[in-house]
Parts: sequence; structure tokens; C-alpha cells
Amino acid sequence: MSGLGRRAFLKVGGLAGGALVLRIAPDAARGAAAAFQPNEWLAIDSNGKATLTAAGSEMGQGIRTSMPMILADELELEWSDVTVVSAQLGPTFKNLSTGGSDSVSSAWLPMRRAAAAAREMLVAAGAQAWSAPVSECRAERGHVVHVPTGRRRRYGSLVAAAARLPLPKEPRLKEPREFRIIGTRVRRVDGATIVTGRAQYGLDVRVPGMKVATLLRCPVLGGRLESFDAAAARAVPGVRDVVQVSNGVAVVADETWPALKGRDALVVRWQPGPDGLFDSQAFRERLKAACGQPGPHSRHDGDAMAALVASDPGRRLEAVYEYAFQAHATLEPMNATAVVRDGRCEVWTPTQALGRTRARVAERLKLRPEDVTVHGSLLGGGFGRRLNVDYAVEAAEIAQAARVPVQLIWTRADDMQHGHYHPASAHRMAGAIGSDGRPVAWLHRKAGSLLSLYPPKPEELTDPAYLRDSMWGAYDIPYRIPNVRIEYVYVPSPVVSGPWRAVYSPPCTFARESFLDELAHLAGIDPLAYRLALLDGEPSVQIGELRIDRSRYREVLRLAAAKAGWGTTLPAGDGRRHGRGIAGNVYAGQTYVAQVAEVSVGAEGDVRVHRVVCAIDPGLPVNPLGIEGQVESGITFGLSACLYGEITWIAGRAQQSSYRYYPVVRLRDAPSIEVHIVRGADTPAGMGEPPVPPTAPAVANAIFAATGRRLRRTPLRLS
Repeated sequence: MSGLGRRAFLKVGGLAGGALVLRIAPDAARGAAAAFQPNEWLAIDSNGKATLTAAGSEMGQGIRTSMPMILADELELEWSDVTVVSAQLGPTFKNLSTGGSDSVSSAWLPMRRAAAAAREMLVAAGAQAWSAPVSECRAERGHVVHVPTGRRRRYGSLVAAAARLPLPKEPRLKEPREFRIIGTRVRRVDGATIVTGRAQYGLDVRVPGMKVATLLRCPVLGGRLESFDAAAARAVPGVRDVVQVSNGVAVVADETWPALKGRDALVVRWQPGPDGLFDSQAFRERLKAACGQPGPHSRHDGDAMAALVASDPGRRLEAVYEYAFQAHATLEPMNATAVVRDGRCEVWTPTQALGRTRARVAERLKLRPEDVTVHGSLLGGGFGRRLNVDYAVEAAEIAQAARVPVQLIWTRADDMQHGHYHPASAHRMAGAIGSDGRPVAWLHRKAGSLLSLYPPKPEELTDPAYLRDSMWGAYDIPYRIPNVRIEYVYVPSPVVSGPWRAVYSPPCTFARESFLDELAHLAGIDPLAYRLALLDGEPSVQIGELRIDRSRYREVLRLAAAKAGWGTTLPAGDGRRHGRGIAGNVYAGQTYVAQVAEVSVGAEGDVRVHRVVCAIDPGLPVNPLGIEGQVESGITFGLSACLYGEITWIAGRAQQSSYRYYPVVRLRDAPSIEVHIVRGADTPAGMGEPPVPPTAPAVANAIFAATGRRLRRTPLRLS
């Protein structure tokens, strides 16, 4: 370990499957170059610059900006003096994966402890150099200062001495009031390279000798290849090879165009398999029937069924809400570049799951995991789709079969018709109100399939703790209702399903917040006042593993409503009907969100969303500018899903193949979005997913306010 010795290394905890290692690294000229290792968390060089090894994949959430802000603040550096490099799979980072909106929150304490330890070691080294007490010295913007005399030394001049000092066992972390970078508005460090096209995404990868591959897959769910004739494909100029692989027939060519034309020229016979008759409309009816039948519960407070039966029929309400199959519709289609040579494989791919990529590629190619190297890149959209690594496995298999480096490119149609999807679901809601209008009983029964990428064990389908994961937004309903029952009815589906932005919460929150408005209407109470009344009393509540602070939720509801002008008159005279709707959610017990949507409806039933006002409490906002971007992105994603998003199947074939048939919100459709941030804690919470779930019910409730019509199915269409 060279002259640094073991005490120059500090393990400070885990992140994304790997240990975090701090090292104070002296200049290579001092003979310590061998001590540099590729998987380090933090290093400081002789120029006083820090290098942060980031374990998370960057897919637009801005972690390459927020993480250096945290590190620099605790270390007492300028954040621009921190360089971010991507972690590589190895002894330190063993299973890199990014999801769940926890990149910043999970790194918050480990990173600060590492930085605080480094800061204290540098201060001690400065005190030693001046033969002064440590208490007389402090860190300040990349320097150690001797306070009585004003003497200053750069960090870089102290790293060698600091590396020889004992590690602090419990370094002092800054108090929140001491932060000077955290909580300020900082522009994305990589923003300029992204908007000017200099950023490197998966599709930008080039390796020597690389060919382009396309893959023809069976268009029918669960089907398989029966036979193919490649003669016409091979005759296309530029086509170099046609190979059969596990998922279909691949065409390998010099460029993208001949690869696509060669694929079009293939003559293929498919065996449809057992799911060749799958029809999403028929499946929708199965879901509605299933949610009418009892299922195992994930929450059972009081006796909701008895309270419903005993209630006055005039004060009881039932409804069924439906959420359609959704695609991810990432801007950058799936792609991967692979080289297989001499018993080894190297893959370049935009992925959220580097560790899973390595494991699955090794399994498919029958290699040892240590013989597979995976390089991540910037992601042109993730939203959970890139937690599945099918496209990287396909690229590796094609490269092995064709014996040349290949870049596999999915077309937009491939992405729409062969990805994994957010599962469709149906929600039977039943509630009863008392004489004061407040709910006395609440039933939320969801019918749907679970994520097939993580198939459940039979015993888990009746385990309340397991079922809570599929009932985000339902079992953790934050309102004060004495009798609550949350049930789940599993309905198997042949559609490959997996994580989608905010996972299970959007459909459950859509049903919950819309139905709550229905009860408010039945009671004759304003929807905002209704919610606030159901959050009074006990300030916080334990629901399963979650501790929900009702006072923080009340605050964002009030703030969103106030900023939106709740209760004031909306514009009129344009021949359209206008309305406001409100909805909220507590995401994973950590992030508190409320949204007010303003919509108008034309004579033909066309819906326009003009404005969305969001109040959000993410705990401690590390970078408010980044949070605003995340909220705008999440709301836009949620609007795309609730206004337009739906994947349908007929005879086992997905019907949508492009943005024309699966639209997303474009600039002409985008509403004004206002973001108001509340600091509700001293630690940060997730931000990528929380803005999505309240959007659909806020819009649906606004449509009801405008028209008196209750829409209970996505996409939200009046005509």
C-alpha cells in the first residue's frame, strides 16, 4: 500500500452496493502514484483539487452537480474544485445501480463523513506545520487558516502530511446553519455539454471495427422464432452478416441504414405461443372484475367492511378507477455496444444497473462475471426502463455470434413494442361519510399484475408487508380515517412489466386523490378544506415502516393552494370551461408534494392544462434549482401519462410504435409550472419520482370542477 499506510484509508459506509473509501492522496511526484486506485470515493491532489467517484448513473436528475455541492461544503472547498468521475465495477463498487430516487439521500451522510474526516486531517496537518494547537486552526475555501496570525496554507500543500495522520473516529459534521453551498441555486455542471451536443450518450460510443446491428424480434407476446430466410437481407449493400440469437434475428451492417433495410428484407416465420391472443381490452375487463373480489390486505385499521355496511346508503360511494399500460418513451432509444474477444466481453451502455448488466451478460455468454467489463454513459432518459438490461445482453450476444464489435440500436418502434411496461390496474374504491362529512370507512382494492422483472414467490402474494410495495399511494394514505382496508388482487399478465417513474404510486394516488374529491363533493365540502380537516389531530402517524408527518403535508397543501389562488375566479369568456383541481401525496414517507392544476375544456371535449402549481417539501433542498428542474420534469412526465399515455395489445401485438401513436407533452402543450420549495427537515429526500403521482388526480379533479364530469380512467378523455 506504499508509504501511505493503512491508516490513510477510511471506510465510511456503503453506497449502491460498494464501500466508500476516502483517501488523502499526495502528489504522484512524491512517490505515491501506486496508491491511486480506480474505485476511490474521494481523492485530493497536490493542487488542492478533489475527485469524487460517483456511484449513481446520471440520467437528467443532476447528481453530478448536487453531490459535489455536498462534498465541497463539508470539505470546505469551492464546489467547482470538485471533479466527478463515474465509478467502475470492482472491489469497491460491486453492484452499481441507480433507482428509487435515493442517489443523494443515500450518499448524504457517508459523503459528508468522508469529507469531514478529510477536512479535520488537513486542519491537523496545518496545525502541525505551524506547531500550533489544532483549536487555533480552521478550514476555509480550500485552505487551512491559523486564526491568530492569519497564516494560510493550500490543501494541496498539506495532503502528504495529512495522509500520515490518524483517522478521526467521529469527525464533526457541519451544522445546517454553517452550510454555504448546500441550499444555493447552482446550475448543472454538465448542462452546457448536453445542450451543445458534446455530452457522450450511449449512441455516441465508437470502438475500432464497430458495426451497427438491428434485431428483429417476435411481434407477439411470448412468441418465438420458427424459421427465417436471410437471402434478401444479405443482398442489401452494406449488410455484413445475419445471425440468430436468443431474442430473434440480428442484421449486422456497416451503418444504421443498411442494418434497418436488411432487417426489413428478412423473411421470418414466428410461432405465436400461448399469449398470441392477448387483448388489452379484454384484460381491462378482467381487472375490473377482479377488483370486485376480496383480496389479501396490506393495511387493516378498524373494520372498514362493517362500517361500510352500517353506513347510510345516501352517504356511501363506490367507484372503479383504471390506469392504462404505460411505456417509458425515453428520448434516447435502448442501445449498447459490445466487443467479445479472447474469452472476455466489454460493454458500453446507458444503464441504471451496471452490476446487473455484468451478471446477465456473463450468464448469457457463459463467461465469468470478472471477465465482463461494463462502462456506463449518460442516459437519455431512464425512468426505470434502464434497470432492465435486455438490450445490453442482446448486443453482447450479437457481438459474440457475429465475431465483430457491434452497436445494437433499437428503433423507436422497438422501444414502444418490445420494452417492459408499467402494468395496467383497476381500483375499486368504496367510502362512507359520517354526519360531519368526514370519512368513517375507506376501502381501496387494487387488481393488477406485479413487476415481472422481479417475480413474486407464491407465499408473498398474501404477505401484507410484501404487498405494501405494490400499494404505494394506497396503503400509506396519510389522512385520518378510523376504518381503512387496503387490498391487492393479483392478476397475472403476459406483458413484461418493470419499474416506471414512481413505480406503483401513480395509479394508486390517482384513484385515492380522485376518490377523496368524490367524497368531498358528496359531503359538500371544499376539496382543500376536506384534506386539511383529515390531517388535523395527531401531527404524525406510523403506517407500516413509514412515519408520516401530517403537519408537513398540510403545509404543502396550503402553500400550493395559496400560490394557485385557490377559491378565486378563473378566466371566462373564451368559450371554454375552466376549473382547478388539487391533489397531494407523501412519497415513501419522505417527500411531501401538493399540486394544483388549472385546466380548460372546449366544446368538443378537448382538455388543455394551462398551469400547474406545485409545493414540495424534500426535506433539505441541496440544490433548489435542480429540484425545480426535477419537479418540472416529473409533472411533464405525469401529464404525458395521464393525458395521452396508453399501450394496447391486439392478438398479442403492441399497437403503438412511435410518438405519433404514444404522444408525450410537447412545447405547445406544456403548461406553466410553478415550483415552491419548503424546507421541512435537515436531511434530503428523493426528488426524481415524487412529483409524478399527484399530477393525474390534480388534472382529473380540475376537469370535474370545470365540467361536472368525473373521469376515472387514463388517458383522461372526455370525447
